[in-house]
Amino acid sequence: MKLSNRIYLFLSFVGLVVSVMAEVPFNGLVLDRELKPKKGVKVYVKDPKRYATTDKKGRFGLTDVMPDDTLHLVVSKKETLFVPVEGMRGIRIVIAGSGRAQAENDEDIANTGYGFVKRREFTGVSSGISGDRLRATGARDIITALKGLVPGLTITGATGNQSVNIRGIKSLTLSNEPLYVLDGVAVSSLDFISLYDVDHVEVIKDASQYGSRGANGAIVVTTKTGRK
Repeated sequence: MKLSNRIYLFLSFVGLVVSVMAEVPFNGLVLDRELKPKKGVKVYVKDPKRYATTDKKGRFGLTDVMPDDTLHLVVSKKETLFVPVEGMRGIRIVIAGSGRAQAENDEDIANTGYGFVKRREFTGVSSGISGDRLRATGARDIITALKGLVPGLTITGATGNQSVNIRGIKSLTLSNEPLYVLDGVAVSSLDFISLYDVDHVEVIKDASQYGSRGANGAIVVTTKTGRK
């Protein structure tokens, strides 16, 4: 076998390994100093716009965590904690106060597989996606840029006449389209928004906070102006 072919095969193998590792579920549990679940803690690795939020039981799930990464825990506007992963597969974090957090590997959490991840990505707020990440896809509109970035999101049809579905086909006669929200205001479409004006987007499957309008989920867009 030629050297060039060997190099190509090796690089392909490395790329495959990295790709598979990036999809491995990483589950976590966050507790306060009294060992009670800590709800509403924002957890991310590198991109603060791509995050998970702990649920009422203190659980969170991510799919982009590497063994040498560091978790960022945004406890409040004034407090962000940094927790090294250090090769752990499932992590139990206790916020001890005074800017300190204690972390340990928890095999029971790790063995839940995609359990916590599904609760975040499929039944609650999905990871936020930054405008930079969307623009990096090369797409010209928000909906097209979302293709492949959000688990469970299906987009069919041509640009300008696309059908979007987050929660599956719930009705054969009524619309299954999600609610579109732009800077806090419900809109009929996102076609008129320039991708270059987007700060970040969140795709929400369980959008009950919007009442009956969120029955099919919601795609919430925050522009750079809206963020300010």
